[in-house]
Amino acid sequence: MPTLMVSISGIRGIIGDGFDPDVLVRYTSAYADFCGKGKIVIGSDGRITGEMVRNIVIGTLLAKGNDVIDIGVCPTPTVLFNVKKLKAAGGIQISASHNPNQWNALKLLNRSGEFMSPEENVNMLRLLDDANKKFVEWNKLGKLTGYEKGLEDHINAVLKMDYINTAKIRRRKFKVLLDCVNGAGSYSMPELLEKLGCKVIKMNCDKTGIFPRLPEPIPENLTATMRAVKKHKADIGIVVDPDVDRLVLITEKGEPFGEENTITQAVKFYLSKKKGNAVVNLSTTRAVDDVAHEFGCKVFRSSVGEANVVQKMKEVKAVIGGEGSGGVILPKVVFGRDALTGTVIMLQHLLEFGGKMSELKKSLPQYFIAKKKIELGSMNPDEVIKLLVEKFRSGKINLEDGLRIDFADHWVHFRKSNTEPIVRCIVEAKTKEEAERLAKKYFSEILELSLLS
Repeated sequence: MPTLMVSISGIRGIIGDGFDPDVLVRYTSAYADFCGKGKIVIGSDGRITGEMVRNIVIGTLLAKGNDVIDIGVCPTPTVLFNVKKLKAAGGIQISASHNPNQWNALKLLNRSGEFMSPEENVNMLRLLDDANKKFVEWNKLGKLTGYEKGLEDHINAVLKMDYINTAKIRRRKFKVLLDCVNGAGSYSMPELLEKLGCKVIKMNCDKTGIFPRLPEPIPENLTATMRAVKKHKADIGIVVDPDVDRLVLITEKGEPFGEENTITQAVKFYLSKKKGNAVVNLSTTRAVDDVAHEFGCKVFRSSVGEANVVQKMKEVKAVIGGEGSGGVILPKVVFGRDALTGTVIMLQHLLEFGGKMSELKKSLPQYFIAKKKIELGSMNPDEVIKLLVEKFRSGKINLEDGLRIDFADHWVHFRKSNTEPIVRCIVEAKTKEEAERLAKKYFSEILELSLLS
């Protein structure tokens, strides 16, 4: 059965198994109808199927009468940045994020240079049935232009962020081991780091678009990268996913800094300079609350997903936000996850901290997260969540996105998958052993509930 995933951020699938030309034309047509007349900015993460997808997407948009501005291979946040800068009606990034080589996707943006809100996404999907029935006449076709400064403009804006002293960072001459998994980061991250005076040791920065390992930047996929950081005696290891919206860090010891610590240190640095609200999702570490409390600031939580974080940030006028997967959002630069922004904040923070990455990690609140994926068979995930609500009624409950329960010594978040009959269970506690013990306990309780129902 073909694999096609439609969500708030767009549509993704496997090339040759559902993510095919007719599907691309249909969804691009609906998106063009949603945007109306106007310019559409197009970018790609550089994966090898991108050229085929790009040609179909551009041809469809021109046939709908939309002008297209192609900014080439670039990070997803670069497309977000340029939609706003160029006053476009929308933007499409051709990228399946951390999915393997055979996947690709259309990430769909609104005219504000942000991922669509839930309401906008529903409105676009309503247009699907009639999308392929409306194309313009030969003399009303859109025009295609290239914009070669799109990436340069984004990098320059990142370097001009408040509270960043680029001259001092350049003098520090950080030694950086950089792994871009041969994706869009290969075109952007070396330039950014070199402008910051870093000595860059490149790994998987070949611009081939062929991922040499599984591209999701999690520790089990980064064993060779971690060894290389230690071998080259780098001050820091920096890893990005193919479309450069997630930032993963490695200490000078060749050990994971921790994705949750990426957003924690960014929030700590920024709130130390500018007081304000912060937003993270319901599955993100409690350490963010601790560092915000240190500066008398408040943390708000949203449902999981970049668009949901952004929506909540707007509601509470947050100055910074993000997700525990290594996504940093600074609205003054790009209203979306941006590894370039996260990198510059990290280097400035490390510079001011004055110690090593491993020491900075130890200075942050210490928590540990354990995750379980519970297959339910024929049991309805919604029913399981309902039973869990009943069972833990006495706890501090949040039902915005599945079920999150906060206790004094830990929290647990149960979420159903949108694509599989499973419930994800995420637990955070003060020690790794306690997080694992609690995760196993909740796993057993869910199995028990599913057997009783």
